[in-house]
Amino acid sequence: MAASDSTGDDSLYPIAVLIDELKNEDVQLRLNSIKKLSTIALALGVERTRSELIPFLTETIYDEDEVLLALAEQFGNFTPLVGGPEHVHCLLLPLEQLATVEETVVRDKAVESLRAVAAQHSPNDLESYFVPLVQRLASGDWFTSRTSACGLFSVCYPRVNPALKGDLRVHFRNLCQDDTPMVRRAAAGKLGEFAKVVEVEYLKTDLIPMFVNLAQDEQDSVRLLAVEACVSIASLLQQDDVEQLVMPTLRQCAGDTSWRVRYMVAEKFTELQKSVGTEITKSDLVPAFQLLLKDTEAEVRAAAAHKVRDFCQNLDAYQQEQIIMNNILPYVKDLVSDPNQHVKSALASVIMGLSPILGKHNTIEHLLPLFLLQLKDECPEVRLNIISNLDCVNEVIGIQQLSQSLLPAIVELAEDSKWRVRLAIIEYMPLLAGQLGVEFFDEKLNTLCMTWLVDHVYAIREAATLNLKKLVEKFGPDWAQNTVIPKVLAMSRDQNYLHRMTCLFCINVLADACGPEITVKLMLPTVLTMATDNVANVRFNVAKTLLKIGPVLDPSCIQSQVKPVLDKLHVDSDVDVKYFASEAIAGIAG
Repeated sequence: MAASDSTGDDSLYPIAVLIDELKNEDVQLRLNSIKKLSTIALALGVERTRSELIPFLTETIYDEDEVLLALAEQFGNFTPLVGGPEHVHCLLLPLEQLATVEETVVRDKAVESLRAVAAQHSPNDLESYFVPLVQRLASGDWFTSRTSACGLFSVCYPRVNPALKGDLRVHFRNLCQDDTPMVRRAAAGKLGEFAKVVEVEYLKTDLIPMFVNLAQDEQDSVRLLAVEACVSIASLLQQDDVEQLVMPTLRQCAGDTSWRVRYMVAEKFTELQKSVGTEITKSDLVPAFQLLLKDTEAEVRAAAAHKVRDFCQNLDAYQQEQIIMNNILPYVKDLVSDPNQHVKSALASVIMGLSPILGKHNTIEHLLPLFLLQLKDECPEVRLNIISNLDCVNEVIGIQQLSQSLLPAIVELAEDSKWRVRLAIIEYMPLLAGQLGVEFFDEKLNTLCMTWLVDHVYAIREAATLNLKKLVEKFGPDWAQNTVIPKVLAMSRDQNYLHRMTCLFCINVLADACGPEITVKLMLPTVLTMATDNVANVRFNVAKTLLKIGPVLDPSCIQSQVKPVLDKLHVDSDVDVKYFASEAIAGIAG
């Protein structure tokens, strides 16, 4: 084998060395060589790969989990290296062994590779080699092999003869009734995908009884997986069959004693709704949804609240408004003041979506009062979710109505006595501006943004300057030149030195957003004038601002206007002013 060194690429390890590494005591070396298996196989050729490499690797399946995981992954891509589809069955033996090991991650990867390899078998090979493997795994002594078997039925069932199909269904039924919960869990998890490939007659006679049993299992972890299967099964049946065969079990799951099962029903609710159709939705799912929205567990209420918009959207168009107004909205109103913030937040992220469904009149009369309550909620996430989705309400009721109803609440929050509440609203302002447009913003909110710049709390002033930058990025330099910059520059003449400093902080962030022309023409003269301010803090912030906006200015401007001012500050009587002036001189020169 070492002789093949010379024929290999110089950049690759010699083949013999790689084989030695597979036997090495160092796990990392073994792992590296497993990852280069395709190289070894290519060098050996397909025949020697089948006759030497695969048997050798099969013998090494008593190793560290990470090595086995890499091996299971490699085998999934090995078909061309063993000579194509007609020889692919030689990969089944090592993969079968990997599918029975104790470590779940390795088993799952082996099953994934087996599923990939199954597709490359001819129907004859599938019956001769693959189905016997599934049967062996399904009747194995250890639960590990039986759990792995569950994931293999759906990939071979459609392509085998009727007798084998019958045998596979029997094996799957046995797995659904296995003594070990882990096996029943695996079977419940794969029942939905198996249902999609089984003929409808056997779906009714064989699989639905399995589904009913699993949904009544003593373990809630099995029952909740049966809910997932319910979605697939319901979508495959006629309406009458769904009502008769599936709905009794689904009703039972929706009222299950375990909150995890109810949570899964809530999580899958809109998928179930699409599967069962409009009539069953009206008669069965609407009452079930009401129960989930007022569930005793917050997690279940939150999962159901997340589905409110989608559930309402998918209702039958003729009865949609009536069902929402009479059956859903009363429960939604209760959730707005739910004691759990996750529930309120989940609802706030979707409630605005009811507006286009219910129309202008209902939105104004019924939804706006709820939005107002949520805007004033103590939980910041609830407020953010409402503000983030204002655009869809705006489309329905128009900007005028919106400004009359919700904006007073936003303004009230913006002027709240608690500075943290004011801070939260500032952070939403660019979002709000983008949703409401420039004209409306100038009319209603611009003054507010400028007021924040002179707030008595530094954190608010700082946030307000960053807010200005984001607004300029949204509305453009021309808007800044006409609307913002004059007001910012006026602060340079304010009696309060803190406000004069805020003027400099605004210029720091606006220079970048507005570009060189506006900076030189409008903002630089103000900065240079402030260099003679009688407060040292303002003067050294002038030096810092000149350093900050330096990159935006052209060299001639720096030489003729900026440098002389910095030189003057460099000989200032205040030690801090001198320091920052020297920093700025060095920074601009650099």
